[in-house]
Amino acid sequence: MSKPWPWNQLPSSAIDYYKKTYKMPAPDADGLGPEIKDNTDGSICVQYHPNKSGRHEVQMCYEGCAVEGSPFSCMVDNIDGSYVTAFGAGLVGGMSGQMVSFTVTAKQGSLSKLDVKVDGPTKTDITRKDHGDKCDISFLPMTPGIYNIIVKYNGKEMKGSPFVSKVSVHDNGMPSGEGRKRSQLSLGNSSEYSLKVLETNVVDLVASVKLPSGAIEPCLLKKDSEGHLCVGSFAPKSTGDYAIHISRDEKPIKGSPFHIKVGDKELAHASKVKVSGPTTKAKANEPNILELDCSDAGYGGLSVVIEGPHRSEIECKHYENRKYKISYSPHEPGIYILNLRFADDHLPGSPFLLQVEGEPSGRIRETVTKTMEQAEPVKKNQNCEFYLQIPGTNPFDMEASVTDPDGSTELCEIMDEEDFHYRMMFTPQMEGTHTLSIKHKGLHISGSPFVYSVGQLSSGGTHKVQVGGPGVEKGEVGFSNVFNIYTREAGAGELSVAVEGPSDALIKLEERPHGFLGVSYKVKVAGMYDIHIKFNDGHIPGSPFRVHISPDSGVARNVTVHSLKDRGLQVDKASTFTVSYNGAKGTLNACVRTPSGSHEDCFVQEMDDGLYGLRFIPKENGVHYLDIKLNDHHIPDSPFAIMVGSMAADPAMVLAHGDGLERGSCGIKNKFVVRTAGAGSSFLAVFIEGPSKCALSCREVDEGYEFSYTPFAPGKYLITVKYGNINIAGSPYQSEVTARGGSGSGRKPSPLNETTSMVVETVEKRPGAKSLRRFRGDASKVNVRGPGLKKARCNQTQTFTIDVKDAGHAMLCVGMVAPNGLPEPELMVKKNNPTQYTVSYKVVEAGEHTLCIRFGDEEVPGSPFSIAT
Repeated sequence: MSKPWPWNQLPSSAIDYYKKTYKMPAPDADGLGPEIKDNTDGSICVQYHPNKSGRHEVQMCYEGCAVEGSPFSCMVDNIDGSYVTAFGAGLVGGMSGQMVSFTVTAKQGSLSKLDVKVDGPTKTDITRKDHGDKCDISFLPMTPGIYNIIVKYNGKEMKGSPFVSKVSVHDNGMPSGEGRKRSQLSLGNSSEYSLKVLETNVVDLVASVKLPSGAIEPCLLKKDSEGHLCVGSFAPKSTGDYAIHISRDEKPIKGSPFHIKVGDKELAHASKVKVSGPTTKAKANEPNILELDCSDAGYGGLSVVIEGPHRSEIECKHYENRKYKISYSPHEPGIYILNLRFADDHLPGSPFLLQVEGEPSGRIRETVTKTMEQAEPVKKNQNCEFYLQIPGTNPFDMEASVTDPDGSTELCEIMDEEDFHYRMMFTPQMEGTHTLSIKHKGLHISGSPFVYSVGQLSSGGTHKVQVGGPGVEKGEVGFSNVFNIYTREAGAGELSVAVEGPSDALIKLEERPHGFLGVSYKVKVAGMYDIHIKFNDGHIPGSPFRVHISPDSGVARNVTVHSLKDRGLQVDKASTFTVSYNGAKGTLNACVRTPSGSHEDCFVQEMDDGLYGLRFIPKENGVHYLDIKLNDHHIPDSPFAIMVGSMAADPAMVLAHGDGLERGSCGIKNKFVVRTAGAGSSFLAVFIEGPSKCALSCREVDEGYEFSYTPFAPGKYLITVKYGNINIAGSPYQSEVTARGGSGSGRKPSPLNETTSMVVETVEKRPGAKSLRRFRGDASKVNVRGPGLKKARCNQTQTFTIDVKDAGHAMLCVGMVAPNGLPEPELMVKKNNPTQYTVSYKVVEAGEHTLCIRFGDEEVPGSPFSIAT
């Protein structure tokens, strides 16, 4: 008997479905024979012939990509010789105050034998519409909770009945009035497969996997905790041989292809994940510990998503041997939905209806809104203004410059106005995208560099809103905490600013022309506050901002810093300075935030009563931020911006271009170039966030670095590019990825945002210069051995060998200095095979000789060697 499945789709598109692959996993999939028919009324119909009772899944793909909602689950039962089918989202759950619906099909003309009842926290009225062999049922739950749906045919309950429908609180019924909150945590440890290969660098590696079916898909590479190369997000769906092909510069690396034999034990089985802990009841504002054991569930990623009336804190407390300990803490009591997934499939019982009890947090939320008008476009040779409030700055240390599309930079005129307001003025000489840099003491202020379009404005969007200022980084009770919002490039829209925390906030907006807005807020109670900034109902990048508001700093204002060098510092060379209490009392602590995002504690030592010496050793180039606090309160001017290395590393001089920043396709490489020529040397970081992970690789080109990313699901991807941990002008970018593409594009989007990242340490490039080939080697992996390393005899040839088999590619340098300080005249290096060398030398002078061996820029283990004669 055929069972129709209506699917809304344009009739003109229905014919495409005939050509698409279908799958019908079921208790016994033989003979199901799914058929797709055009209803000629704007919908299509899927028919199949069940031959066994149980749960069936209809997996539908369009243009190689899973359609929204796929796979569709339906329960089939054989009652008195007739098949009865129930399907629809209402059998799983819904939201209070909204209609919940599902469908039951049975033999033509027998729907009178069908009886449906709904039993829940409150009485609900059922609406039923019969159409031939199909019965559409809907009900309106007004109270959240568990609703049991009982389906009977000819007096007998069908298989799966009663269906448990979990109804949660609807957005409009939430106390905050701000909509449904979603908190998520994605863990990929259990989806990593180690290839047991040591690679010094994975940036320029490209990988693909050949599936048992013969299809080829791109795959992700990363390093595990032991430094081995591993396949990330490995979640096999079928048994067989998986061949991992890895290449560098289009040449296979040693050992490629790597073969992974996948049996039933390695397949991802969400049903085999063991869960213990609070899944139905929890406490608000307290850690609730979940323990998840994935050791028998195969390979797959784990995700935890909590939806409810307020945000929840979720973190992984411990991970070992594929066993997780997850802590979650909802902010407020109420009804939440807890989703636990493994390899994108729900664990047994998930989603869980979570009743959160306990005392309310007492957090208060204040919101203000402002309609932002579309800024007027400016033309070349027209005067332009940029107006910002930058507290804590000295007008004599302020500097502003504008860079045109051709790369020419000119200084702007700066007018100092009252209360730390600055007006920057410039006159563009051409149309196009300009970059405005605003610096204090030679370093970019918060939010800089800014984009300024001359001529036609950009397409706009929420991701184009820029925010900067001390008020989104730190604050103090009783003082106005200030930040700036720049919406000129985002276009017209509704802007909302909300401050949520232990006390109410007095929020003031300062209207400024040309798409600028000043924001100040004042609170009465210290603690952690969240600043929510939305544009057209969508969070801007980085929102909500978490800000620690300290109590009145009081005596901390007396503390002063002396001999702090804020530029010209070098990597691995200590920087020292002193801090004077000036009569203040309390505990001093200091830490450094590095360009790569890590935190390093400073060494603090008391030198005299009320006088302390501090020291830190920078490990990387770029702008560091030094936080100095007394009794957990920032001292004046903290955090201090410190430049390590060359001042030439400037994110304002970095530009990104390419089609991959605006559009892309699933299953194929989408490319863009980040131009670093003329921007100095620093860390270049790329983050891609969207509905799937991406295979991300990078190669060096003349003007900078070319990035290629391969997404696995369609949707919107946010691409963030940072240089020295500062967003470049125009970042983040939004790319619209479609399903049209190569293999690997049939995956359905992940229920939570996935992030892929890559960090490259750049080399200094000059505009127009050609790139030299860079060699990457690991000197610590070089093996040197032989009698010639210990002792030598005059006028006798000594030898030793150097093996670079596992050290990668780099330049090998060998040198020897005689006791008189001159190089030894007889020293020869002979290549035995591609990775092994023999070094021979003859000394003519007695005494101590020094032998140096370098691989790349580093000494090999043991070098320099001291050889006595």
